[in-house]
Amino acid sequence: MARTETVILTNMCLIYDHEGRILVEDRIDEHWGGVALPGGHVEPGEPFVDSVIREMKEETGLTIEQPKLCGLCQFTHYQGLRYVVLLFKTDKFSGELHSSEEGEVFWLKRSEIGKYKTVPDFEQILEAFENDGISEFFYDKDFHIRLL
Repeated sequence: MARTETVILTNMCLIYDHEGRILVEDRIDEHWGGVALPGGHVEPGEPFVDSVIREMKEETGLTIEQPKLCGLCQFTHYQGLRYVVLLFKTDKFSGELHSSEEGEVFWLKRSEIGKYKTVPDFEQILEAFENDGISEFFYDKDFHIRLL
C-alpha cells in the first residue's frame, strides 16, 4: 500500500466580532454556491497561516492576525484525490471590507444564518469551528458526515 497520496490543500476562516456576527461570503459557484465562510487554496510551498491571511485579504479586503488553527475538514474529491480544508478562526482583523469575484462578503448575526441559502452542511461546518471538542469534519466514502 502506498504511503503517499495526492492532496488538495485549502483553507477556510471564521472571522468573528464581539457583537455576535460572523463574516460570510455568498459564493458564486455552480457546485458549492450559497452562504459560506471565505477561504481558498494553499499555494505550493506556502505556509498554511500565510495562505489563510492571503486568502482573507483577497476575498474580503481584511487583514487578519493571529489565525488559530481549530480543525480540519476532509473528503475524497470527485477525481479521487484527498481534499483537505484547514479551519482557522480569528477575531483580530483590520481594513475595509470588500467583495471579490468569489462572491459578496457581509457580516451576519450568527442567529440569522437560517434566513439564508447556505452551502451544504454549513451548520455542521460551523459546529466544527465553534466546538472545541471537535477537531475534524469528515465525509466518509458514502458522504456521511462524521464530526470527530
